[in-house]
Amino acid sequence: MGTFNVERAKQYALHRLERELSPNLLYHGITHTRDEVVPTVEMLAGMEGIQGDALSLLLTAAWFHDLGFVEQPRYHELISARIAVQVLPGFGYTDKQVEIVRWAILATALPQYPQSLLEKILTDADLNVLGRDDFMLINDNLRRELALFGQEFSDLDWYSRQLQFLESHTYFTASARALRDAGQLRNIHVLEKMLEGIRSQ
Repeated sequence: MGTFNVERAKQYALHRLERELSPNLLYHGITHTRDEVVPTVEMLAGMEGIQGDALSLLLTAAWFHDLGFVEQPRYHELISARIAVQVLPGFGYTDKQVEIVRWAILATALPQYPQSLLEKILTDADLNVLGRDDFMLINDNLRRELALFGQEFSDLDWYSRQLQFLESHTYFTASARALRDAGQLRNIHVLEKMLEGIRSQ
């Protein structure tokens, strides 16, 4: 352990995310990975006591988790995992380390069923926005992204789906629950109010 080069793996993923992602990815663009998921992974990992090689593998999974979007949105988690399996051995990752990264990436697919603590941290970081104050803004970016890829929704349908999703979602780590549960509840109330307004029109 410890001989793999996480910095080279990061640069590989970053290079491809910067150059190959569709400009229509208003939600799943590079900012989602670089500015949201990776920093949240670092924060949650610190709170959960993850360090050393485990942290490096977790960060590798974070950098690669949406790399499949360079090929297509559909089944992007499977594509991301495939890319990781193909390239990480070239950066010194062992078969066991690659498997840890692969399973963490696959755990982000909806519905989420993470098993290990690393998988739980990555899935919580991926949906960190559900409990943030900027949820409605970021959620609108997701709606616009889907529209650009041919999936359009009425206001009633969209906000009903989002409310259902938030009401059914539970963070997996104690750290994420402590940070985001209250915000997620506030966002549920915002969506309920919006739907009340739409239905009363």
